[in-house]
Amino acid sequence: MQRRVIIMGAAGRDFHNFNSAFRADPATRVVAFTATQIPYIDDRTYPAALAGPAYPEGIPIFPEERLEDLIAAQDVDEVVFSYSDVRHLDVMHVASRVLAAGADFRLLGPKQTELVAAVPVVAVCAVRTGSGKSQTTRRVAEILRAAGRKVVAVRHPMPYGDLASMAVQRFTTVEDLVAARATIEEREEYEPHLAAGTVVYAGVDYHAILERAQAEADVLLWDGGNNDLPFYRPDLHIVVADPLRVGHESSYHPGEANARAADVLVINKVDEATGEQVAALEEQLKQLNAGAVVVKAASPVRVEDPELVTGKRVLVIEDGPTLTHGEMSYGAGVVAARRLGAAEIVDPRPWLVGSLAEVYERYPHIGALVPAMGYSDAQIRELETVINRAPVDAVVIGTPIDLRGVADIAHPATRVRYDLVEQGQPDLAAVLEPIIRASAKPIPAATGGAAPMTTDAQTGDYRTFLEAQPVPTLRDWALEVARDKRDVGFYWEVAKHLPSTEEVNRDWASWDPIDAIRELGHLVTHFREEAADPELADLLRVAYIDYLVEHADDRRFDRRTGSSHPATG
Repeated sequence: MQRRVIIMGAAGRDFHNFNSAFRADPATRVVAFTATQIPYIDDRTYPAALAGPAYPEGIPIFPEERLEDLIAAQDVDEVVFSYSDVRHLDVMHVASRVLAAGADFRLLGPKQTELVAAVPVVAVCAVRTGSGKSQTTRRVAEILRAAGRKVVAVRHPMPYGDLASMAVQRFTTVEDLVAARATIEEREEYEPHLAAGTVVYAGVDYHAILERAQAEADVLLWDGGNNDLPFYRPDLHIVVADPLRVGHESSYHPGEANARAADVLVINKVDEATGEQVAALEEQLKQLNAGAVVVKAASPVRVEDPELVTGKRVLVIEDGPTLTHGEMSYGAGVVAARRLGAAEIVDPRPWLVGSLAEVYERYPHIGALVPAMGYSDAQIRELETVINRAPVDAVVIGTPIDLRGVADIAHPATRVRYDLVEQGQPDLAAVLEPIIRASAKPIPAATGGAAPMTTDAQTGDYRTFLEAQPVPTLRDWALEVARDKRDVGFYWEVAKHLPSTEEVNRDWASWDPIDAIRELGHLVTHFREEAADPELADLLRVAYIDYLVEHADDRRFDRRTGSSHPATG
């Protein structure tokens, strides 16, 4: 008998969870989605073209407010919670509603929902919306491009239009966004990538997106949404945290899971936070994930036309999601207005109309700011009305795009821009070095005879060089050599030191070597016992060095230039 399921979501993670765990599962029947957080996404249907042959009529999408009624009417066995940036307390309130209605409550994890790519994946995620993912993602792309890598960004879904036509979207120009009728929220995420020359994929079916995106990439860059987990299994998982909201890294779902799973934790906004706030966040993150590399960064603002702000009455427009479910009471626009000495930040609330008035009712903390809400043409017109009715000298645009290209703004306006700038070491270039190495194109063998063998003296020099490296760097190099040689045996020897789990104890001998190396490599790379157990670290250090010396004729790492050999484990 099939289990009857409702998936709770917000037009993103919910669809991916269905596609990954339920679309081809004959033991379950998804009877409905529910929707929240985003306007205009309920009262529609997840189409049959995406839902698959088991759902010829598609799957209806209802407002979340109807959850209990749907559980009763559809005789539901299980409810799957599938959206992000929600307080732990509120997740459990939802769980209590579900349990009181008689159904099971469930969260799906990465094992069921993360897809494995054929090329290296760098994921940029966050502990909260508004932490600074966008500028961090742009910085990562910049570093990878400078290293000669073809980067393709895959953005967390924002399918607010016709779902079937948005299954797989590929953008290379702003004209592509216009043709796709992209919302303000979509354009805020896509346009900065396109301006830098990065191809962007997005849509609904991230299985199909993966096949197309990895075919043209040296490295896939997962550009996360809200504080959600990545859809693609990362080879490097970067998570951004906000010292202006200390405590949120451990009190919001699934941001805490991101913090605990991260390889790299970026503490952003150190130029804006106090030293005490930065230190408090660093301690909190250490409690969650002591093995992660910590990178500190600032996001300094710069203003296009400062003279439009200094001494003037200004209206400030900020990124919508940062203010709404990100719960921030200000953003880059306010920071710029204050630093430049604006005479007044004008309160827009007397001129609110339509759905924007409803936004302020739901999120009263927004105060004297304008969230750049633009999920429909009608909402953009409402935004224009509020902006143009306000009696101001100028408009400060603190969003990632120039709103003047989307909305008609009658007042003089200036943009605020911000980029990520790392402070000290380690920086993102250092932590990305293993990804740059792993994505290198093979160098054709030289003609004219075999390469000279390594002498004993050269071997001794190489061993001395290796003995000076940290364990995580040795691990990365050894696994890289083993991967190139398809040496499953070495991967398995290292994996024997992992804690015994069902995932580790698979029959690896029966696997295809490429698949086995990919899976074992992910397990071993995310193995942190070597950092916690000095005895084990010493044991593995010897194994890594011996393996690298044994294969020095094939590959040496002391003859590279510009490598900082970072510890990323």
